[in-house]
Amino acid sequence: MIKEVIVVEGKDDITVVKAALDAEVIATGGFGYKKEFIKTLKNIAEKRGVIILTDPDYAGEQIRRDLSKHIKNCKHAFLPQGKALKKGDIGVENANKEDIIEAILKARPSSIERKEEFTKEEITALGLAGGPKSREKREKLGEILGIGYANSKQFLNRLNNFGVTREEFGKALERIEEKYGR
Repeated sequence: MIKEVIVVEGKDDITVVKAALDAEVIATGGFGYKKEFIKTLKNIAEKRGVIILTDPDYAGEQIRRDLSKHIKNCKHAFLPQGKALKKGDIGVENANKEDIIEAILKARPSSIERKEEFTKEEITALGLAGGPKSREKREKLGEILGIGYANSKQFLNRLNNFGVTREEFGKALERIEEKYGR
């Protein structure tokens, strides 16, 4: 059983996550949650921990940002869009069991102390910003590292905030350079 409580957006997400994992799952019901819901999550975070697994779309990112602003010691799990897509619909409820398990196992805590391990210049020099195939490279790298897809600025923030080490970054980069080159 997963110790932390997994926070998703809707009832269908609860069903698919519970089918994949032995875990307690709670839904935000979209963006319409109340202050009482935040209080409940803070309480849960203190006692058991919270893993946020929202849809890999704009609304899901907004919910993730809002929740993590209020709940400081939560973990973040990400599903790549391609693994949460069915007939044009993006959502956790569309992911298969293996991909949900992988996302939860790769969940990362937000660093309490922000590190400046990676720089904008470095990201650009590595072809992860401002170049051909930058988006694809960030998407694949985010999947390998378990930090999800993001634009270059947000990707840099995630690298620094989610405690990605130089070693794991280097290994992941080697894996994608075989496909995309530098």
